[in-house]
Amino acid sequence: MILIPRGTSHGMARKVVLAALFCTAGGAAMAAPVAVSGYTLTPFATAPAGSSAPDSITIVGNDVYVGYGNGGDPTGAGGAVSTIAEYSLGGTLLNSTSVVGHNDGLRYDATSGQIWALQNEDANANLVLMTPGTLVKSAPYVFTPAAHGGGYDDVAFRGGSAFISASNPTINPNTAPAIVSATLAPGQVNVTGILAGNATAHVINTGTTTTLNLQDPDSLIFAPDGRLVLDSQGDSQLVFVTDPGGAGQSAAVLNLSNQVDDTVFSGSGQSTLLFAAKGTNTVYRLTGDFAPGTAFSAAASSSGVSGTDFIGQLNLATGDLTPIVTGLSSPGGEAFLPVAVPEPAGIAALGVAALMLLGLKRRRLRG
Repeated sequence: MILIPRGTSHGMARKVVLAALFCTAGGAAMAAPVAVSGYTLTPFATAPAGSSAPDSITIVGNDVYVGYGNGGDPTGAGGAVSTIAEYSLGGTLLNSTSVVGHNDGLRYDATSGQIWALQNEDANANLVLMTPGTLVKSAPYVFTPAAHGGGYDDVAFRGGSAFISASNPTINPNTAPAIVSATLAPGQVNVTGILAGNATAHVINTGTTTTLNLQDPDSLIFAPDGRLVLDSQGDSQLVFVTDPGGAGQSAAVLNLSNQVDDTVFSGSGQSTLLFAAKGTNTVYRLTGDFAPGTAFSAAASSSGVSGTDFIGQLNLATGDLTPIVTGLSSPGGEAFLPVAVPEPAGIAALGVAALMLLGLKRRRLRG
């Protein structure tokens, strides 16, 4: 267990975790992670040569993209360089490239057809756009001055809009935006605040109302019901934003039993969850029964609570997490593999018939 006090900055917590993992690596080997009954856990992919600390995962068609932070400083200091790797759905390494800075956000924008790679979540953030498959990169985009004083961590897309979490705020109470909307100009990312770090929110656990003080905005994702979900890791909270940036915007907060990194929601028919474990430099594949709309979170060692390095099923009413994979080392990014689309029966039959005719024709030619 690695104890990190609540309120410790994302970057400092990360340095403590990596230092502890380095000490562990020099001592006894860690036990292999274990999945509870009903789930099967296997390694999905290994890192490209020279790469380490996998985190964000995004899936585009039949390809899986993973960001490796390589132990770089989350402000980009010291010449930090990250690796973006492309894998097949079976885990075969297909391609890779590098980006300047510490990558922490990696998402696909279906509107533009580009992958957004966000670097430097603690300060000096930049954005690189990539073409899926070729990994052809844009020059880095820089952000307009950050009102919260930190960097930018993750991005989520909906209806042609891009929403980004404003991470590692340097002000407490945090009166600056914790979530911004982003638009691109030549070489620059322009941001507009949509949710303040001290917004008023309905407390899901108790039914009361509270004033937030978000000190560690982190991952972003859209829930199946259309709400934008922000993980404020150091605060042990998930914030649900209805109609983000719209006239009907409102916020609700779920107080969690653990600090978490990523949270994802299963869709209909999905049976495979990919997740990264930074401490063992591995991306895992977890297969089993994932009920549609169920939330699964990565509870990492930075949560400061005993036994928190696990993947857990999240109760969206109480904030409690039930571990389904334990024995992990700093789990982070998660993504569900898409559901395989079955081949229509008619097309399959035509394919078989074509092969039979081809075989018959070959036999006649030989005769």
